[in-house]
Amino acid sequence: MTTLPQGRPPFRADHVGSLLRPQALRQAFRDHMSGKIDDAAFATIQDACIRDVVKMQQDVGLKVVNDGEFRRGSYWGRFVERIDGFAIKSAVFKFRDDKGHQVDFTAPYADGKLMRTKPLALDEFEFLKGITALTPKITLPAPSTMHFYRATDYAAASAYTDVRQFFADLNRIFREEIADLAKAGCKYIQLDEVAIALLCDPNIRQQVEAAGMKPDELVDLYIDAINESVKGAPADVVFGVHMCRGNFKGHYLGAGGYESVAERFFAGTNVNHFLLEYDTERAGDFRPLRFVKGKGVVLGLISSKTPVMETLDGLKRRVDEATQFIDLDRLAISPQCGFASTVAGNPVTEDDERRKLALEVEAARAIWG
Repeated sequence: MTTLPQGRPPFRADHVGSLLRPQALRQAFRDHMSGKIDDAAFATIQDACIRDVVKMQQDVGLKVVNDGEFRRGSYWGRFVERIDGFAIKSAVFKFRDDKGHQVDFTAPYADGKLMRTKPLALDEFEFLKGITALTPKITLPAPSTMHFYRATDYAAASAYTDVRQFFADLNRIFREEIADLAKAGCKYIQLDEVAIALLCDPNIRQQVEAAGMKPDELVDLYIDAINESVKGAPADVVFGVHMCRGNFKGHYLGAGGYESVAERFFAGTNVNHFLLEYDTERAGDFRPLRFVKGKGVVLGLISSKTPVMETLDGLKRRVDEATQFIDLDRLAISPQCGFASTVAGNPVTEDDERRKLALEVEAARAIWG
């Protein structure tokens, strides 16, 4: 397995994790849910599709691979399903697109004490490790995912009345899972952090305040939650945090640059690097990168939300702009988010996905050699 360096992203060309589910897999999810196929048949289809998507990543020249999150209905769904104490309710926020169209979504809700009674992503890693000689990356939803989307109503009173106790139990679950992943040989773990990115949006901050919460206190709470979750992990495990403004069928949840959280988040989060969305003007400029010290940044310059192809010259220009605030050696590139944070996927084709991943590999070679 590749030795992962500290102080910069481990790969010049990376990707966030989720990839478009092929038609056979989407149908298998429907058939499994309706009872037409059993667990074993479902797993067989997932295995075959994962082998294919890993080969695709290898063929385009990536040095890090993921299983596309092909065993998950959504980026956090399997995590919630496998933890005792979680239910699912409606979120208080809505996805939207640039035309103003809005989409409701669901969120985790603690209706009992949280306990990890089975591995969460360990089986994903073990299968992935067995089918590639490249570095396998495992993605996990950040702890804030289990709290933020429901605002103050994140748990039943019979389960938790103290948010610190809620996170103490949740962080213990993360540490247990990370310890098992590390023991199995996992060297690269990515946490998908949405809440802190959304707290950069003035409108969402107002909504949070109206619900009786303090945005800046939430930022500190969520930074602490990440740090508590990765505490005690072996030194050779690299952690990245993906900052996401929401990704569902081409829609997003929030807008706004990182400036309002950058100094605290980049300095205070105990991880190796950050995977940041920079595909549209909604992400703001590169100035917040001046606060990244001794860590790396993966610039999410390629959009997973649209089939419109970026250009090699455009990517090189954007990386050059970022170097006004951070050294080139501590940078890498990727799509801004996954191509399918849920089974439904974004409005792009598998060919679009392949070409965009190939483009970032080409750009990384042109920029870093």
